[in-house]
Amino acid sequence: MQESTATLETGRPAERLVAAAVRSMPAMVMQKFHNLRGDTAVPHTFYELTGTGRDRAVRLTPDLVRLAQSEQAAGLTAELGARWSIVESSFAAGIGRSLIEEGVTVDWDTLKITDKRRRRSVTGIVEATVGFQHGRCLICDDVLALSDAIAVDHVFPFSLMHRFGSVGSWHGPDLDALWNLAPAHAACNTAKSDRLPAQAELTRLAARNEAIMQSPHPLRRTLQLSLKSALPGRSTPSWPEFLTAVQTAV
Repeated sequence: MQESTATLETGRPAERLVAAAVRSMPAMVMQKFHNLRGDTAVPHTFYELTGTGRDRAVRLTPDLVRLAQSEQAAGLTAELGARWSIVESSFAAGIGRSLIEEGVTVDWDTLKITDKRRRRSVTGIVEATVGFQHGRCLICDDVLALSDAIAVDHVFPFSLMHRFGSVGSWHGPDLDALWNLAPAHAACNTAKSDRLPAQAELTRLAARNEAIMQSPHPLRRTLQLSLKSALPGRSTPSWPEFLTAVQTAV
């Protein structure tokens, strides 16, 4: 904590912080970075470690240079920031346990994902979820560029809850939850209006939610809780079945 404070005050890493990073990062994070689940590795490496001790060096590879200069770099930076915010929030005292046990909710005033218990902001909806959609609009499936106007779409329109709820006949899941929210072009979102999702959109949403389920807490936990309580008395072990159940209920 002292080194972190000193670093923030001076605007540069404190010597002890650098020394700790030199000791721990090569043996931990940097050795594991290219690894995926199931003991597999990504096809491209972005750096190589050489030497030991004070002679240890990091050699950046051409793959990393190409990525840093690509059109995806800016969007990737935003997504990495969002993912790190989720990790930091999971570690934060008084927040981590509720995130893992209860999942997250959405603050529509700020378009932020928040801790359910304390309503503390974790990160933005778009930044946290767009990578799981391969950076594409859920509606038209074209790339979401940073220069585009981006909206958060209710795949199943939120108006359904009002329409059926007014007569006490809505018994489906919460449509204002993360499982039903997806980044989209603002123009696509406007054109979609309150129509029900097309099959292609449901397929993309199912794939997006499955991808989130493969990610670390707390987003995975949030989706697990949604999947568990799809519809009263209904067991829906997968996202395609979940979405089909909601579509049938509507």
